[in-house]
Amino acid sequence: VAIPVDLSRRSASAKADVLVSGADFYSDPIVSPDGKFLAWIQWNHPNMPWDGTELWVALINPDGSIGSRETIAGGSDESIFQPEWSPDSALFFVSDRTGWWNLYQWRPSTSLRARGSESDAVYPMAAEFGKPQWTFSMVTYAFVDENRIAATYTENGRWKMALIDPTARRFTPLDLPIEAIESIKARATQGTEITDIYFIGGSPTDPPGIYCYSTGGRLRVLRSSTTDAIAREWISVAEAVTYTVGNRDVHAFYYPPANPDVAAAANTPPPLIVATHGGPTGATLDVLDPKVQFWTSRGFAVLDVNYSGSTGYGRPYRDRLKGQWGIVDVEDAVGGARAMVAATKADPARLIIRGGSAGGYTTLAALTFHDTFQCGASYYGISDLEVLQQDTHKFEARYNDSLLGPYPEAKAIYRERSPIHFTDRLSCPIILFQGLEDKVVPPNQSEMMAEAVRKKGLKVKYVTFEGEQHGFRKAENIIRCLEEELAFYRDVFGMIDASPR
Repeated sequence: VAIPVDLSRRSASAKADVLVSGADFYSDPIVSPDGKFLAWIQWNHPNMPWDGTELWVALINPDGSIGSRETIAGGSDESIFQPEWSPDSALFFVSDRTGWWNLYQWRPSTSLRARGSESDAVYPMAAEFGKPQWTFSMVTYAFVDENRIAATYTENGRWKMALIDPTARRFTPLDLPIEAIESIKARATQGTEITDIYFIGGSPTDPPGIYCYSTGGRLRVLRSSTTDAIAREWISVAEAVTYTVGNRDVHAFYYPPANPDVAAAANTPPPLIVATHGGPTGATLDVLDPKVQFWTSRGFAVLDVNYSGSTGYGRPYRDRLKGQWGIVDVEDAVGGARAMVAATKADPARLIIRGGSAGGYTTLAALTFHDTFQCGASYYGISDLEVLQQDTHKFEARYNDSLLGPYPEAKAIYRERSPIHFTDRLSCPIILFQGLEDKVVPPNQSEMMAEAVRKKGLKVKYVTFEGEQHGFRKAENIIRCLEEELAFYRDVFGMIDASPR
């Protein structure tokens, strides 16, 4: 829509002018610097934006209405991310048409020639310049000027930064001690050759913060996400690991225990927590996370798994989950635990799995359909896929079409992969956490699972929070969750209290 900013044209009852309609979803409307064109992304059910979107460009008429328009990229099997006009009105965007989210450019003409005209890759490479669009206004690159782009990209699960000259096709990686993970902005300092690049970054030993990198090598942290520094000797630095499950490689980060005050007995592998991220189209990073360090400082190893379906490893890796949710993600989590045991990095008698949202579903499915783990923790996890299908919001209303199959045609699959119907197979303790205002995964999901486990006579604890939604926000609740979870594990395994003092 267009909203008049001329106060003389506005009134208390003035309405926005609808420019384009008809698709299920729209994002990223952006006007060219010369004011002639409007670009935007749109897509329809059952696609999610990382499955298939369309990039449209339209002429803007003198009166502000939309004139002729064309689809210039995208489709049902091509995901477009972050359209951005250059200072000289060339349109740049990210596409995964080759299997990798790479950067492309397209120059419009007054006639808006046929789809794909003058659209070419800026610098093709086996790396991801895009992200799953779970929220609006996500960015991975920014223009310094018409001949320089500051871009962030991920290779093998780690985010990096480079300067790109789109005319000369020159790609210059920047050697930074931190990963550039979010929200990049850039500017050229007037009267100098210095470029300032602002972004959110972090490293295995530095928490996320707002950074400024100035060409020439100067890096400054403008604001850290925490004022409580963790001493280096307490920090567990992740090792990137790749293991094989069946015929596929799976990527993860392994964190060994790190506590300078406590030494484990010789030849005693640690208890292992296998962490499963949400999404399920998401990814985990090895940037310093106090929640991970909470566990490693208390004697646990952590395997943070980027299971099949995760982003950051190309479209084929992401597409592994299509029709296979509840199978390959679970096998990857189970396979990770077994791989760490085989590498003597985990105690086979003390294996734990934990996760939230979709990761909570993977956790519940792993505990139900496999016997590898001895304990688990689910944060607002999905136990009944049919209930989720019938009680969720518009954005994800058709997500399961690709993950499981269209409903109700695939009703049998939804039932077969729902842990709630197979609690007779569950044979270990579990703790569940749930926000009572959650609209994405309603509380009844956790309530049903807790009641079913309780009826079976297994050890279970169900912890709820008033006022919390999907993902806990209040510090006191996050602290309580970790303390409750730790106490639960200690009780299950008869562990002594070795908490940092």
